[in-house]
Amino acid sequence: MTVLTRTYITAILLCTTIVSAQDILWEKSYGGKHAEFLYDAIATPDYGFILAGSSISGKNGNKEDDNKGDLDYWLWKMDENGNLDWQKSFGGNQVDLLQSIAITQDGGFILGGTSTSDKGIDKKEASKGQEDFWVIKLNAKGQEIWQKTIGGSSMEKLLSVAPTKDGGYILGGTSSSDASEDIEKDKYSKNEDSRGNLDYWVVKLKSDGTMQWQKTIGGQYQDELKSIHQTTDGGYILGGYSNSPISGDKTEANYGLGDYWIVKLNEEGVIEWQSTLGGDKDDNLFALSQTKDGGFIVGGNSNSGATNSKSKSNKEGTDFWVLKLDKTGGIDWQETYNYGKIDVLTSIVENPDGSYLIGGYAQSEAQVKSQKSKVKSLQSDKEGINDYIALKINAKGEEIWNQTVGSKGDEVLKKLLETRDGGYLLAGTSNGNASRDKNSTKGGTDFWVVKLRDKEKEEELKITVEAMPNPAISFTNVIVNFDYQDGTATLYDLNGRSLQTQTLKGEHTIPMEVSHLPQGIYLVEINTNTQTGSVKVIKK
Repeated sequence: MTVLTRTYITAILLCTTIVSAQDILWEKSYGGKHAEFLYDAIATPDYGFILAGSSISGKNGNKEDDNKGDLDYWLWKMDENGNLDWQKSFGGNQVDLLQSIAITQDGGFILGGTSTSDKGIDKKEASKGQEDFWVIKLNAKGQEIWQKTIGGSSMEKLLSVAPTKDGGYILGGTSSSDASEDIEKDKYSKNEDSRGNLDYWVVKLKSDGTMQWQKTIGGQYQDELKSIHQTTDGGYILGGYSNSPISGDKTEANYGLGDYWIVKLNEEGVIEWQSTLGGDKDDNLFALSQTKDGGFIVGGNSNSGATNSKSKSNKEGTDFWVLKLDKTGGIDWQETYNYGKIDVLTSIVENPDGSYLIGGYAQSEAQVKSQKSKVKSLQSDKEGINDYIALKINAKGEEIWNQTVGSKGDEVLKKLLETRDGGYLLAGTSNGNASRDKNSTKGGTDFWVVKLRDKEKEEELKITVEAMPNPAISFTNVIVNFDYQDGTATLYDLNGRSLQTQTLKGEHTIPMEVSHLPQGIYLVEINTNTQTGSVKVIKK
C-alpha cells in the first residue's frame, strides 16, 4: 500500500457516521477483504440503486474485478433488495477516487472523480498534473462510452458532477493550478490562473465530452467547491467552503475561520450573485440544491455561535446547520440540529412533498429522539457513536423524525435518499464487524447500505413495464418491474411490424437504440416465463 493510499484511508477513517428512521428492511455489505470507500449513491428507474466509490481490494469477497493499481473507481448496481445486477471497476496505476455519479438523459451514467494515474490500464489519457478530474460516461449496462482527463499542472479535485438540459454535463471541483502553457493544443487543460490557494473550478462539457467552457472562481486563500447543480433558468448554483477575504472574485468579507460560499452562475458561467454565510467560527458546506419553489436548500456543519448571518446557536460542539434560501440567496429560515459533540452533515435532498431528508454521522455519542416521544436519551456504544444519522424535517425545518443505524465500529454515511417505493436508502462506509444493526462484513472497510421502510406510507403499486427516457432521441431503457428467468423484448411500429427483438435473461433494465427510427410512436412488448407487459415509446 502506498503512502498516498494510507493518507486517503487515514483521512476517511477519521470521519464517522450516523443514519435514519423506521424499520430496517435489509442491510448489505459490499467489498473485498481490504478496503472500499463509498462517496455517492443514486436510485435507478428500475427501483434499484447504484453505489459509487473506490476500492483497493482484489478479486475477493463479493468484488469480481482485480485491483488495477491503487484505489480504483468501483460501481455496484443492485436491485431493490440489494442483490447484484452488475459491478464495474475502472482504474489506472495510481489513486482514482470516484466522488460523484448521476443518471444521464439517455439512461446511462456519468462518473466524476479525481485521478493521479498515468495513461494505461483503463485510463486512456495522460495525467496533466498532480491530480486531475477524471470523467467517464457509461451506458445503462455500465459499459464505457467515453472518458476525459481534465486538469492543470498542479492539483484538481472533482467532487460533483451533474447532467445539464442540453444533454451535456457540469463538473464542479477545486483547483490550485495556473493556466497551462499548451492550452491552445489541449482544450482539456486549465485556461485561467489561480486566484489564490485553492479555487472553485467549473467545467462545462457537451454530450460527447467535448470541452464547452471552464471557469476559475476564487479569492485570496482557500475556496473549495463541494456541490454544483443546474438551475431551472439554465444557470448553475455552486456551494462550498471559503476562508478568503474580499479579493479576486469574492465580493463579501469572511465572517469566521471559514464560511459557506454560494455562487450563482448564468448559462455561460458568468457570476450573477454570490452569498457568504457564517458565524464567528468554522462553517463547512457539504450539500446544496435548488428546491421546487425556485429557492435553495443548503446543509453543512457549524461550530459557530449565533453570530453574523447565523441566528441559531449550536447546542454542543459541531452541529448540522441547514438554511433555506430564496431565489437570490436571502435566508428564509435556518436551523441547527444536534446529536453529539461532532455532527457531520453529508447529504440533503428535497422530497416530492416538500419535506427534506438529511443524512450524516456523529463522531461521538448521539442524542436520539424517537418518533413517538419527545424525550431524548443518550445512546451508548453502543448506539449513536460513529453511526449513520438520518433526519427528516418539514418544509419549515421542523424535525419529523430521526434515527441512528450502526455497528460497534465506525460508519460514515454519504447519501440518504427516498426510494421509488417510499422507503429510504442509507449508503456509506463501515469498518465495523457484525454487531447491532450490521449482520455481515467483507473486509476491513466496506460499502454498507441499509434500506428502511416508512411505516406511515402505503407502498405504491409498481408499473409492470416502463420506458425511460420517454420520449427518447437515441436510446430508451425499458424497465421490467417483475422477476423472471428468460424472455424476449420486441419493438413494434403502429402497423404491428416487428422491428427488433432481444433475448432476455432476467434483466430489469433493457437498453434499446431508437436513433435509426423515424419520429413516431412505437410499442415494446415484454414476454417472459412469468409475466407479460408492454409500453409505448415516443421517438422524437
